[in-house]
Amino acid sequence: MKKLGFGAKLASLFGFRKEISEEFYEDLEDTLIEGDFGSVNAMAVSDAVRAAKPKTKDDFHKLVYDSLKDKIQGFDFDPDPNRISLVLVLGVNGVGKTTTIAKLAAYYKDRGFKPLLVAGDTFRAGAIDQLEIHSQRLGVRLVKQSSGSDPGAVVFDAIASARAKGENLILCDTAGRMHNKENLVNELKKIDKIISAKLSDGLCTRFLTIDSTTGQNSISQATLFGQAVHIDALLLTKTDSLSKAGALFQIGLPIAFTTSGESYKDIEKFNKDSFIEAILGQN
Repeated sequence: MKKLGFGAKLASLFGFRKEISEEFYEDLEDTLIEGDFGSVNAMAVSDAVRAAKPKTKDDFHKLVYDSLKDKIQGFDFDPDPNRISLVLVLGVNGVGKTTTIAKLAAYYKDRGFKPLLVAGDTFRAGAIDQLEIHSQRLGVRLVKQSSGSDPGAVVFDAIASARAKGENLILCDTAGRMHNKENLVNELKKIDKIISAKLSDGLCTRFLTIDSTTGQNSISQATLFGQAVHIDALLLTKTDSLSKAGALFQIGLPIAFTTSGESYKDIEKFNKDSFIEAILGQN
């Protein structure tokens, strides 16, 4: 038997009832909680639907949509080409962080920026190699050191190098795992401190990369990285599947970009309307 997606579950909730009873609202809450929206959001949506008493499936969909639209926001990343902008990209290993950095480089190179890639995840040799391949394909420079080098030193050198070469968008990869969480948090704090000292005349934005299919684990990831640095916004990967995207409404951070697919072109600025419609199975 085929498992229904979240949007299909919502549609079926309303579709097979001749009248709306209290059981319907309980089922609605359960469906939202199963979709990782969390109990607080689930109750808020259910209360809004209960108060409005929808008569049709379209009315029901609009009520759910309207209840969700204020619970998630976009983040407009608009770097100034006349000054250096540094983007610190965070995220656990395996979420597509390094590929997303390459997509950001391609996106802004197409818009006239001069990106510089920085291999700040020195604890995983594969991350350095992967970023080097992307830099060659995109025709942008890469600053790296040998595996195991001090990530803070790599970032320090990258800022100086960007100034010397006239590059105005620095995209920094970072470690997604170390042998314990405390070491990871401390390492990221150190990098952030170096950036603040070295780039006082520039702009630093901190993005957390989240796999949209992760569900509840994305909440703990946001908590972990938020202990290290202030996170400005999320970068979402694998947004062609949003069955567990309800967790994003619990994180409470705005979303800057969404990505899917393998092409460098598979990236776009976050659009709240189409995002919620996709979650609800309407597009």
